[in-house]
Amino acid sequence: VQLQASGGGVVQAGGSLRLSCAASGRTFSSYTMAWFRQAPGKERAFVAGTRRSGTTTRVTDSVKGRFTISRDNAKNMVNLQMNILESEDTAVYYCALTPRNIIHSSMPNENEYEYWGQGTQVTVSS
Repeated sequence: VQLQASGGGVVQAGGSLRLSCAASGRTFSSYTMAWFRQAPGKERAFVAGTRRSGTTTRVTDSVKGRFTISRDNAKNMVNLQMNILESEDTAVYYCALTPRNIIHSSMPNENEYEYWGQGTQVTVSS
């Protein structure tokens, strides 16, 4: 399984970016995909996650109302729409996948995900 993340870049505070993560290498009848981020000098942290069915999604509190996670099952792809970006959103963003439907409370746990993308840099300038 390969995860290819794209869409990062440099944007001014208040702007928007859309990250995409495409999974390839096998067919998924179910999955949970998520975005994590790692800011300089900080540990990697959960941002948002969703099941393939869309019945369960989770977004961390610090980005609620600004970030939206969505999926395109036909493309095995998950997107992260990021609006009203702040300097604190500057980080390397990683997508992650598990072929399982994990529960809402477990989504932020890195250990639940078997596959990881290479990361894409998001830089928000103030």
